[in-house]
Amino acid sequence: MELQSIKNRFGIIGNDPQLNHALQVADQVANTDLSVLIFGESGVGKEVFSQIIHNLSARRHNPFIAVNCGAIPEGTIDSELFGHEKGAFTSAGDQRKGYFETVNGGTIFLDEIAEMPLGTQARLLRVLETGEYIRVGSSKVMKTNVRVIAATNKDLLTLTHEGRFREDLYYRLNTVPIRVPALRERKEDIPLLFKKFAGDFAERYRSSGIQLDDQAKQLLMSYSWPGNVRELKNIAEQISVLATEKIITAETLARFLPNAGSRAVSLMPSRAGGMPVPSFTEQQSSTTTEREILYKLFFELKKDMNDMKKMMYELLHRQGGGNALAMPAAAEHHDTAFPVFHDSETDRSFDTPSITNYNKAHKENSDTPIILPSDIEQHQEVEESLSLVDREKEFIVKALQKHKGKRKDAANELGISERTLYRKIKEYDIED
Repeated sequence: MELQSIKNRFGIIGNDPQLNHALQVADQVANTDLSVLIFGESGVGKEVFSQIIHNLSARRHNPFIAVNCGAIPEGTIDSELFGHEKGAFTSAGDQRKGYFETVNGGTIFLDEIAEMPLGTQARLLRVLETGEYIRVGSSKVMKTNVRVIAATNKDLLTLTHEGRFREDLYYRLNTVPIRVPALRERKEDIPLLFKKFAGDFAERYRSSGIQLDDQAKQLLMSYSWPGNVRELKNIAEQISVLATEKIITAETLARFLPNAGSRAVSLMPSRAGGMPVPSFTEQQSSTTTEREILYKLFFELKKDMNDMKKMMYELLHRQGGGNALAMPAAAEHHDTAFPVFHDSETDRSFDTPSITNYNKAHKENSDTPIILPSDIEQHQEVEESLSLVDREKEFIVKALQKHKGKRKDAANELGISERTLYRKIKEYDIED
């Protein structure tokens, strides 16, 4: 089948060479029963490729089902895939057919195959090699004729070396690999996709469509698109709803792109009679995030508070002269005149009577600043607030370990969405 015909039939937008190659491979393998493994980041459209393969195959008139392995709890995934007998487990009130039985003769798409438990991987391998499986709670061997297409956003070969994915299953699935390129690798296709999504939205809600000016198109193509096509569609629909002008400028677009505010400024043309505005470069793409600015502010605040306290102690030491205004005993064993810098325990062991005596001296010398206990406690509060990012990362790691890498369960445990958890995992470079 011609490449353009496939694009028109399945709504594929773009002319990137990598995309075209992936479509050609899908077309060539469709009329076989070979297993296919689709690689690609989240949101690139891997399920669309599985549907293309099914609909171009001889199985197109038989059932097709897409199963997200990462969304099924480990304790029930065998039942979902292979079925179970009545009484096989506590909640098994009736016999149930699994997907491999209901989709017999058709195609099953196993998304996020890397999330499949090792025990289930062994049973899947048997289906791929012999077409045989056994329901949970049964001893009867059943046969099925199902084509398996799998997809993943992880490096399965690395997972096999780590013992987290069966090597024999990897090679059995990877008979024909198809790699779907990330959106940032298809820069020229991004404006076309945006126009398509914005046009679909305008047609659906019978509204006037939006258009991007040249600077906005450049900003759109310079953005990294971590959420790929799914994120681009969301942005196009957001702008279609919220933008007040139908011609979208780079400045307007930047308000909808995370961390892209400085890009819009650099992409705007220079004002007449003024200094020219520098053009956007790849080096400027790593802009300082709001989080980094806040952390920097906290550290600067901590440094200022420490300096102020050190000055107070030095002033106390110079003007006191006696035991009433002496430094706490703990300070005698430190190289610095301000031991509270190093350990929160030192803060708590501060000799509060010395503060009282020092404040008495204030009555005799009005130039001496008063030290309040809250001033000492405030340092500890700042230190704790600065460790929030470590605490957050620690909680995420513990939640993933508790639920054995199941992101959905970990997200529920943490009280956040699965999408937010995925972003945090990438942000903190957590290996789950």
